[in-house]
Amino acid sequence: MSGPPWARRKRRHSDWPPGAAIVATIFHLAGTRQLAERGGAHLALTPAAVALLLIGPLALLWRRRFPVPVFVVSATASLVVAIYSSPHWMYAVAPGMALFHLARLGRRTTAAIAAAVTWTVWASTTVLLAGPLGLDPSISPGPRELMLGAAAMAGTVLLGTVSKARGEHLAALTRAREEQRRAQAEQKRRQESEERLRMAQELHDVLGHHLSLINVQAGVGLHLMDNRPEQAREALTAIKTASAEALREVRSVLAVLRTEGEPAPREPSPGLDRLPALTTDAGFPVTTHIEGDPRPLPPEVDRAAYRIAQEALTNVRRHAAPSPSVRVELTYAPATLTLRITDTPLPGSPARAAGRSPGSGNGITGMRARAESLGGHVAAGPLPSGGFQVTATLPAPRTGTGDPDGGGADGGGAEGKVRSGMAEER
Repeated sequence: MSGPPWARRKRRHSDWPPGAAIVATIFHLAGTRQLAERGGAHLALTPAAVALLLIGPLALLWRRRFPVPVFVVSATASLVVAIYSSPHWMYAVAPGMALFHLARLGRRTTAAIAAAVTWTVWASTTVLLAGPLGLDPSISPGPRELMLGAAAMAGTVLLGTVSKARGEHLAALTRAREEQRRAQAEQKRRQESEERLRMAQELHDVLGHHLSLINVQAGVGLHLMDNRPEQAREALTAIKTASAEALREVRSVLAVLRTEGEPAPREPSPGLDRLPALTTDAGFPVTTHIEGDPRPLPPEVDRAAYRIAQEALTNVRRHAAPSPSVRVELTYAPATLTLRITDTPLPGSPARAAGRSPGSGNGITGMRARAESLGGHVAAGPLPSGGFQVTATLPAPRTGTGDPDGGGADGGGAEGKVRSGMAEER
């Protein structure tokens, strides 16, 4: 994963090969000079000796491309220095860096074998072969130096391995964060898509209801224009009211698309408090019955119940017999709201309009999708008597607030409001 340019520069500089070579050079030269001042180095700082001290640091410049050869070269140069100097860690910095890098690459076994071979060569040369080679006795390490040398090499391999594991862990965390960001972006896109679908559903409900009403009222107005102009005027007034209401609701649905600075809609989204007006303007007799104690509902449930009732009445207007009788029932249970719209043809009237199978079409599908999005369900189908019934069950937990309408003995609660707006007959 590439990451931003500044992060790439940071990672590149944190493992800068010339930096390692410079640091190793300083330690090699400073350590040998310090040993020489104490009499521990039997190697004069001639150009040849300086070149020998610089072989290991310079080899570090190629440690990424040739990690094993770089370690062999740097370790050999330091071993040559070791047979002419007292035991000291400073002239072993370059092979230590090469060994660390080898382990960090994940070649732990190779690094362990290289460390063991190097320690064995150093110990055998400076201890077992010092006499036969005629080397100064001061270069021979004691048991303490031998143990420290072995521990240092083992620790270097271990640190390299840990560094690799840490790097892999950080890379995995980075990938996980990127995956989480992608998942969040995908979830956001999905939510936006669902919101667009919800908006389309809202528009379908609003426009379908009001355009159907306008169509019915326009037909009434044309039929009565010559004989009963006063009733034709009422139909035109109803068309004006329905069109204005449709425009208001469309603006409310599309409020999320308004530009910055545009005022928000002044009216809330429709809910069951507007059910009386919906049934009054239905164009056919509608009776309303409420069971249970009416209470404030969550806004999304309130809006969904209204839209389901609106769509059901629209379907009655489109597909029912010429003289339908509709009953709207609201049942408030402790944790649910049940909405039932029943279309019962009057005796002697024709059957429900054919051409559409029960439960099909965008209207029923939209009702089901709206209810299921809230955790509820919708059942729709014909009745044995020839009518049609839509039953929606929505989760409606109590909100913890009291009944804003009072709902007391005077009958002024929600049921009274709904009944007061009920259309008995046209």
